[in-house]
Amino acid sequence: MKRLLIIANRLPFSINKRGGEFVFRPSPGGLAVGLSSLPETIERLWIGWPGLENERLSNEDKKHITEELNTERCMPVFLSKRQIEHYYLGFCNNTIWPLFHYFPTRTIWEDCYWQAYKQVNSVFCREILKIIKPGDYIWIHDYQLMLLPQLLRKELPSMEIGFFLHIPWPSFELFRLLPWREEILSGLLGADLIGFHTYDYVRHFLSSVCRIMGLEHMLGKIHIDRRIIKVDAFPLGINYKKYSEAVKTPEIKKEKDKILQHVRKRKIIISIDRLDYTKGIIQRLEAFDLFLSEYPQYKEKVTLIMVAVPSRTSIEDYKTIRYRLEQLVGRVNGEHGSIGYVPVWYLYRFMPFNQISALYSAADVALVTPLRDGMNLIAKEFIASKIDGTGVLILSEMTGAASELGEALIVNSNNKADIVQAIKQALEMPKDEQIERNRLMQARLVRYNVSRWSNDFLHVLSEIKKTQNELAVHKLSDTEKQNIIDVYKERKTRLLLLDYDGTLVGFKSKPAQAGPDEELLSLIYNLSNDTKNKIVIISGRDRETLDKWFGQLEISFVAEHGAWIKNKTKEWLCTHHLGTEWKSTIKPILEVYCDRTPGSSIEEKSFSLVWHYRRAAPELAYIREQELRNTLLNLTENLGIGVFEGNKILEIKPVDINKGRAADYFISDKFYQFILAAGDDYTDEEMFDTLPDEAYSIKIGQGISRAKFRVDTISEMRMLLKELARN
Repeated sequence: MKRLLIIANRLPFSINKRGGEFVFRPSPGGLAVGLSSLPETIERLWIGWPGLENERLSNEDKKHITEELNTERCMPVFLSKRQIEHYYLGFCNNTIWPLFHYFPTRTIWEDCYWQAYKQVNSVFCREILKIIKPGDYIWIHDYQLMLLPQLLRKELPSMEIGFFLHIPWPSFELFRLLPWREEILSGLLGADLIGFHTYDYVRHFLSSVCRIMGLEHMLGKIHIDRRIIKVDAFPLGINYKKYSEAVKTPEIKKEKDKILQHVRKRKIIISIDRLDYTKGIIQRLEAFDLFLSEYPQYKEKVTLIMVAVPSRTSIEDYKTIRYRLEQLVGRVNGEHGSIGYVPVWYLYRFMPFNQISALYSAADVALVTPLRDGMNLIAKEFIASKIDGTGVLILSEMTGAASELGEALIVNSNNKADIVQAIKQALEMPKDEQIERNRLMQARLVRYNVSRWSNDFLHVLSEIKKTQNELAVHKLSDTEKQNIIDVYKERKTRLLLLDYDGTLVGFKSKPAQAGPDEELLSLIYNLSNDTKNKIVIISGRDRETLDKWFGQLEISFVAEHGAWIKNKTKEWLCTHHLGTEWKSTIKPILEVYCDRTPGSSIEEKSFSLVWHYRRAAPELAYIREQELRNTLLNLTENLGIGVFEGNKILEIKPVDINKGRAADYFISDKFYQFILAAGDDYTDEEMFDTLPDEAYSIKIGQGISRAKFRVDTISEMRMLLKELARN
């Protein structure tokens, strides 16, 4: 059976040694819950660190742990104390975590951390290679293993690999601060599917790939290393039923009653988070302090229950936050409290599911205001627990969840006055409005739960792999290549339709450049010198350029993508009879965009205008290209003028000018026993489409095409033509 290998930094079990015995406990983490919801028909194996350092384990201990975990469909990756200190506590928690959460001043740049990160990713790769089987597919999780996709890709070129990031992806301006930014991107691009929680993170990632790697995308698809990579958003859901049903149980009702008995008739605001500087806990408490100062009438009427779950206790920043928080709790309680009234109930501990669910159920308001958060499941769990529909969620706009829970009171977590007003609005919100808002959010959370998240990701991973395989079918094999040569030898009349830029020569940085190299001229001469052959250079270049470069050869031409045709030594024939008055309207617009996009230029042809942006900054060029395209489409829709996207160009021309009509001119001229057409971009698709079924069509490079075959490079195309010329 096909297996899913789930790769994460930690296993879904915590392992401790007590009294000489190992104790295994399931992890309550969101990822473990999410992947446990996969159908039992999917055989899976979870690979990760068991949480114990190598130095604390004997060989017998490792063997015992491995055997025990094997019964739970898990496999451990053992790491040393130094690796954990430098890779996890160092690079992951002191470099990637603060930078990706927009805290660059907390980021530590240490090469020894980076070296450990590379080493541990390699360790994971080696362990996976030991157990991988044909047909397996891989799902890698989170920022601890961003190099792993490419490491596996090198060893397993056809493997189905998905990657999901559970934290935010920062804007390009922040990500570029990372000294090892190219290595991180290259590592991730080894995956077939890269998933994020929101489209904002997708956009930031694609921007980083474009600006740093020079790779553009089309609808979230990137072409690299002969593969198509898909980048998409998959917002992590929760087990909705677990939370909505739990609050009905006697155990949790009892816990809720205890809370209400202690709080009495006061309103309850809850704050539940790991103790982390990204969560904005200090700012949240300062906002509550300000609320009680500005609205003293709420004193003794509202209680904030603040749960801070211990996190990364060995890191100095986290020790400092705890100290500051506990000082602030004391000050707020001292200033606003009274005998019998404690404004803030502070709990520094992990809370089990029953107690958390009871808090959700008892609370009137949930205050969820991280400074930056990948998703935030607490917000979703709170809404799921409000089965009667009452309760108000105050949610930071800096969370991934804010894009799904728009009916919450959305606040800027850095704006204390904003939070203060939201608290007041929440406490005073009519029950009917609370219910209306919550029912909308609940319906959304029911539909996109954690099960759908995992299944959607794996479905898209399967689909993108199918797309890759479909493209691979078009790859011209040695056998098919030989077949083309053999048929070519046998036929007495042959037609070769050859695009120029991107097919016979590489792209240049300028619209006009030096002509073809001597090797190409010799190749075209040899092909055209065979009286059985008719050679047509079918190009976007203008007439004068083609005459200058190839005029000495007895071949035919198509210029400007089909606007002009020249049949060997005859005169140029214009195929188009529409005027060019439209240019006077369009050209000034292109000039404006040239001024706004340094490095871009305009090329004017007889019947078209071309905006080139190959030399412009990729990110700016992409934005301007989208703006310009939309502007031109609105202007030209009723003029018989089309706007066409090419390789770093935008071309505006009459829609009835295309290579398909030009190719048909030569195909219809006489009966050819052998036809071969080669091209590399969208302008060649009309040519492929007009060919008879028996013709051979070849696309150079990646991408979906109407061509029958594909070769990867211009060199491969030239080699095929050389083989034909020798026969």
